[in-house]
Amino acid sequence: MIQRIQTIWLFLATCALFALMLFPYIHILETDGTTRSVRVTGVYENLNGQVVQTEPFLAMTIATVIVALMPFVIIFFFKNRKLQITLSYVAILLIIGLSFWTAQVAKAEAAVPLGLENYGLGVILPPIAILFMILGLKGIRKDEKLIRSADRLR
Repeated sequence: MIQRIQTIWLFLATCALFALMLFPYIHILETDGTTRSVRVTGVYENLNGQVVQTEPFLAMTIATVIVALMPFVIIFFFKNRKLQITLSYVAILLIIGLSFWTAQVAKAEAAVPLGLENYGLGVILPPIAILFMILGLKGIRKDEKLIRSADRLR
């Protein structure tokens, strides 16, 4: 059962969440001409042509890794679909919580109101991960329905 379509969706959710480590979710142009990028791993500034991490976010990095590993771990509970469904809902709630946390950090880091030009690719990754989780849930429910109908025939 590990070769089912929900495995692909859950794996893609994991990849989208790990991509948060690579892509910034906000870019800030300072008045002195320097740029700052905020990622889940910290604040990065462009100083003298080099990108330097000026402020690490250790707690957010750890939380992101835990939330990102959750869909991958859910894949291996394929024998217990009810637990898989429950953990999928918990993972969706955790992704939403991580999104709110990153939004609060973005507000704290930006002294000026943010426009559309300030947002990076990291902003759309959590909703994409939630979409993949929902598609995975749909596949899990479909398997559960198939198993129940097969049990009725026996």
